[in-house]
Amino acid sequence: MPRPIDPQRHRARRLQIIDAGLTAFAEHGYAGATTALICRTAGIGSGTFFHYFPTKDALLVAILEHSTSETREFFEQRADPIDPRRVVFDYVEHAAAGLVDPRAAGFISVVGGLTHRPEIADALRADNEIAHAALRATVQAAQRDQRVRDDVDAGRLAEWILLLLDGFAARVTTSDNFVAAQETDMLNNQVAFLLGDQP
Repeated sequence: MPRPIDPQRHRARRLQIIDAGLTAFAEHGYAGATTALICRTAGIGSGTFFHYFPTKDALLVAILEHSTSETREFFEQRADPIDPRRVVFDYVEHAAAGLVDPRAAGFISVVGGLTHRPEIADALRADNEIAHAALRATVQAAQRDQRVRDDVDAGRLAEWILLLLDGFAARVTTSDNFVAAQETDMLNNQVAFLLGDQP
């Protein structure tokens, strides 16, 4: 008789492999991040790896989907906020904090080279759609409360916030002189200006 699956242990092991995959992809690139290397990094055998992920590509997609889940959870935990404007800035801080991770630049570079693959493109599109929809709804709530400018459509403002975050991520990836932790205040200043704060 097979042993029952412990959901918490299953989730923890899956996250362990996802974290090891993130490290391997970031440090060794797509080709260099072999399943053997990922297994060594995670401290598991290949049988365990393939129990959770049928391919290396499936792991890469899972890393992207994990990020999307974190975005969804972030906004779900802040449903019906007292100060929706603050939630916008909290999300910007949340997104920037992920880019402080020293693995971020390497991983973004790997993903950027694989956007021609439908499963990668679909995962990135889903991530963008979740973030845009949640930001749009939050900005709309802030507009109703007269906490941000209302002369620009909330969806357009959400698009520009994501554009600022994408640009921030691109600089983290391409410039050794751009340090995410040191530039987050400037990012917040730009978002504040976009939302209607005067310099």
